[in-house]
Amino acid sequence: MLSQDKIERINSLAKKAKDTGLTEKEKQEQKELREEYLNNVRSSFKNQFKSMTVVDPKGNDVTPKKVKDLQERNKKH
Repeated sequence: MLSQDKIERINSLAKKAKDTGLTEKEKQEQKELREEYLNNVRSSFKNQFKSMTVVDPKGNDVTPKKVKDLQERNKKH
């Protein structure tokens, strides 16, 4: 999870970009922080998938094969 300080920095850079613009150094910092944030979101989403099970109204496990494969790879590691 991204620290609150980094999230606040992302927001302050976004606000500054709208208000007055960013320096090249700030643009690079913003890019790196956004990438870190997106990687964190992707990782979290993938972890949710690893524990997901889909069940139809009859109680049958209908979890997609792609999700089951991801879960199997996770068990091996």
